[in-house]
Amino acid sequence: MFGLKFVKFQPSDYVLKIKNGKVVEEGIGLSFYYYEPTTSVVVVPVSSIDVPFMFEEITHDYQTVTVQGQLTYRIVDYKKTTEILNYTYNLRKRAYLSDDPSKLAQRVINIVKVMIKKQLEKMPLQDAIKSSEQLVEVTTREVKGSEDIAKLGIEIMSLSVLAILPNKETMRALEAKAREEILREADKALYERRNASIEQERRVKENELSTEIAVETKKKQIRETQLDAERLVKQKQNEMKEEQLLFDTDLEEKKKSLIELAIANKNAEADAKAYELGALMGSMSGIEPHVLQAMANMGMEPNKLIAIAFQDIADKAEKIGQLNITPDLLQGLMSTTATTAGTSTRGGAGR
Repeated sequence: MFGLKFVKFQPSDYVLKIKNGKVVEEGIGLSFYYYEPTTSVVVVPVSSIDVPFMFEEITHDYQTVTVQGQLTYRIVDYKKTTEILNYTYNLRKRAYLSDDPSKLAQRVINIVKVMIKKQLEKMPLQDAIKSSEQLVEVTTREVKGSEDIAKLGIEIMSLSVLAILPNKETMRALEAKAREEILREADKALYERRNASIEQERRVKENELSTEIAVETKKKQIRETQLDAERLVKQKQNEMKEEQLLFDTDLEEKKKSLIELAIANKNAEADAKAYELGALMGSMSGIEPHVLQAMANMGMEPNKLIAIAFQDIADKAEKIGQLNITPDLLQGLMSTTATTAGTSTRGGAGR
């Protein structure tokens, strides 16, 4: 009624209400009545804006690469931004009157693109492909200090480079080169592994040989120790045999001396007996034989005397015509013989 209308904005919008060319009201998320013929409204987004980008650049070795990434910024100086770009808002259509708000993102991307281009022109292809972090670090630092960004009244919140890719032909060539390098490294690893295996096997064999040598050396030491022990035993046995021989020799020498002494004693005794017998025979050389016999028969036992008598009778048997022996004589002889024998037996048992 009467051209007055009501409008309400979101908290993510910074609103400037302009009437007759002057800002009469401004703030975030305003709501107010306005008169359409005399009122203009400028709406600037407060929240951050994400802008993806993808462009091609040339490296130091004239290779084309595609840079993909994303930029996040927000407007911090609303008046600077609205002075450069037209953010006038059509309240009836709920849209901007110009396309300047969409151009802001492209302007920011162009500034970032120029800075990334300067970096890539200094790098060869292989370094450029692996320089994402370096590009982000350097570009972020330069963007934050850029006067063009400050003039736009915006603040760069984050920058990320997702990929730096060469064209398909170059990619295949790099892949082939990398593949060959990987295969070469694999062959090298296989060669080193084989060498390590051979070296390990050599060490194992050396250890086995060393062990065998140590075992044989130990056996040799054991055998030498056994031989030394046997030698000592033999030496000890020989010493004992020598001692036994010396002992036996000394004993035989003593036996020899004893035998010689016994022989000397027997010879001396025989000489004494011979001398005694010679003296006796000399003293009896003048005596008649029958006297000597009678002297020998003195003190002899009766049976022995009877035996001698019978012997004499036997010696003169040719002169005897007849010999009569009575039973009483035989009985007397037998009783005498038995008595003598008993006496002898008792005497022997007593001994």
